[in-house]
Amino acid sequence: MKRKSLIALFLTLMLVAGVLSACSNDDAKKDNNTNTNTNTNDTPDNAEDKTDDKKEEPVAENLSGTITMSGSTSMEKLANAAAEAFMIENPDVTVTAEFIGSSGGVEAVIAGTVNIGNASRGLKDSEKEAGAIENVVAIDGIGVIVDKANTATNLTKDQLIAIYKGETNNWSQVGGPDQPIVVVGRESGSGTRGAFEEILDIEGAAAYSNEINSTGGVMAKVASTPGAIGYVSLDVIDDSVIAVSLEGVEPTSENIVAGNYFLSRPFVMATKGEISEQSDLVQAFFNYLKTDDGKTLIKNVGLIVVE
Repeated sequence: MKRKSLIALFLTLMLVAGVLSACSNDDAKKDNNTNTNTNTNDTPDNAEDKTDDKKEEPVAENLSGTITMSGSTSMEKLANAAAEAFMIENPDVTVTAEFIGSSGGVEAVIAGTVNIGNASRGLKDSEKEAGAIENVVAIDGIGVIVDKANTATNLTKDQLIAIYKGETNNWSQVGGPDQPIVVVGRESGSGTRGAFEEILDIEGAAAYSNEINSTGGVMAKVASTPGAIGYVSLDVIDDSVIAVSLEGVEPTSENIVAGNYFLSRPFVMATKGEISEQSDLVQAFFNYLKTDDGKTLIKNVGLIVVE
């Protein structure tokens, strides 16, 4: 009997242990299910949050399209450098430039055939009345140049005026050699010529021996012609000619900024209407010129930044 009792007790204990084990497994499954459900519920919420975050981030749009410029030959170096730099930063953008003179460029922008008209002078009242807006992007100095053999390397304003009006026609009259003066200038409509004559107050009174239709042409003519004198944009002057001092002041950016050198002029990128009225692409181009990179570019081509 005792043996039967022990067996019964053993079986009872085994049964209780089995029940407890089953309950424990059920609880574990419930906990796992609860955790699984919790994770399942969290995943969509998190995914939805991430999706919302992505929707809220601004999408950067690459600039694309074409900007057209036309105008001053004196602005060729600046225009080409700015166009190239802007296209490097914006590979889907094309910037084209032609160089037909300041007046031609302003006429083109007024007519709506180009986006920007480059003028190496201030705009005329008639051009402003026709809708052209004067956007000064840099300041340029005009250099007076003579051939390398000339010893008259410093002129007063009055002497320069007398030379260009034909009143002084030999270099010996202004401290140079006994040699006829060959007066070289730009063609009618040139921004450089307009600025030069306006500053000297000789508009319509200049007596030219040669009228050249490009900045490079003036440089070449003066360099190869004994006794020649001409004027060009300050940034293109090289060692093929002599840059004359005026009133004892050398033609440098520092002297222009200081206001000591009187032959200087604005470089204008004219638009038809305000910049804010132009396309996003044209506005971005003007904004680039105001950045640190744009200002460095302007300085690197020998011009003065407009602050």
